[in-house]
Amino acid sequence: MSESPLKVSLERDGMLLRLTLARPKANIVDAAMIAALQSALTEHLPKPKLRAVLLSAEGPHFSFGASVDEHMPDCCAQMLKSLHALVLQLVESPVPVLVAINGQCLGGGLEVAAAGHLLFAAPGAMMGQPEIKLAVFAPAASCLLPERIGQAQAEDLLFSGRSITAEEALRIGLVTAIAEDPDKAALDYFDKNLASVSASTLRFAVRAARGDAMQRIRAKLAAVEKMYLVELMSTHDAVEGLKAFVEKRPAVWQDR
Repeated sequence: MSESPLKVSLERDGMLLRLTLARPKANIVDAAMIAALQSALTEHLPKPKLRAVLLSAEGPHFSFGASVDEHMPDCCAQMLKSLHALVLQLVESPVPVLVAINGQCLGGGLEVAAAGHLLFAAPGAMMGQPEIKLAVFAPAASCLLPERIGQAQAEDLLFSGRSITAEEALRIGLVTAIAEDPDKAALDYFDKNLASVSASTLRFAVRAARGDAMQRIRAKLAAVEKMYLVELMSTHDAVEGLKAFVEKRPAVWQDR
């Protein structure tokens, strides 16, 4: 598939970078999507006029998550390292990252979204980290969600793998607002609140708000990535869960 998985445009006279996941309906966060996002952010984030990024997706769903095939033991190290580099790029973005969520936003898709700053969700949106159901865990979400929604709420989502509605996500502070058209709501927020402020001072405000959280997430992510690759992927059940998903059959746990 040669067509880019990501649409990139500068809008609002160069003040807004719009990034649109463009492989509906699943918008899988695979190696190609990760590379396209990293490339666009690397190119445009340093521009002094830029005031925000708007991350959205084509089709009925934001993202079904990362590629399970790329999670298999022989290739998961490269996939995790690139996904985590992207997550850190978003966490450490010098300008606010606004995220517009429709439909399903799961797994690696929610990790990418949760690395942003302000999330706007449609009323029917569903968010979750279902990795535990495949006998793996979500390294980036394990670092991001406690910072965003507190330890107890994060543990609920990470341990159960359940999906939550936009309304519950709003109640626990995962999303900023619910809107019939989250893309428009994010644009309206930009126009009303960010377009008129000093771009240089906004960058200081973002750094000040996220400074210690950025350091915690970076350090913890390195540790849990190592746990995932060295410890988890040497267990029977983690490999069995991924294989069973790919082979479309029930997994057989040996609890080891």
